[in-house]
Amino acid sequence: MSYSDAIVQRAETLSQSALVNGITPLAGRVLLAAIFLLSGISKISDPAGTIGYINIVGLPFPPLSYGAAVVTEIVGSIALILGFQTRIVAMVLALFSVATALTFHSDLSDLNQFIHFFKNIAMAGGLLQVVAFGAGRYSLDAHR
Repeated sequence: MSYSDAIVQRAETLSQSALVNGITPLAGRVLLAAIFLLSGISKISDPAGTIGYINIVGLPFPPLSYGAAVVTEIVGSIALILGFQTRIVAMVLALFSVATALTFHSDLSDLNQFIHFFKNIAMAGGLLQVVAFGAGRYSLDAHR
């Protein structure tokens, strides 16, 4: 057996292990959810500032938009961590990420906005992986 065959065989074994099928999806969900949870908490700590920013970008009903964003981020992140209705929650958060990128980070000539725009797009990509492959072994979805 060649060295490259051994690497391929080891990778195939690893891909069927409890680590890859259990812990890795859980870790991925926690890492994806962290930014939403922290963002939701940040919005709760400064509602006036957040509502003002929503008003500046021209969204209708800034207080309602604020409430919807907080609920989406807090409830969505907790559901994602727990692996509850994971595919639906991940799709909602992916759509939220793209909408946020287009609404709040669309000035791509500003480097900060450019980075935030593509961070949101990358998060949506990770969330779409969760939509495609599910929550994994350690989730409420797997125990139902």
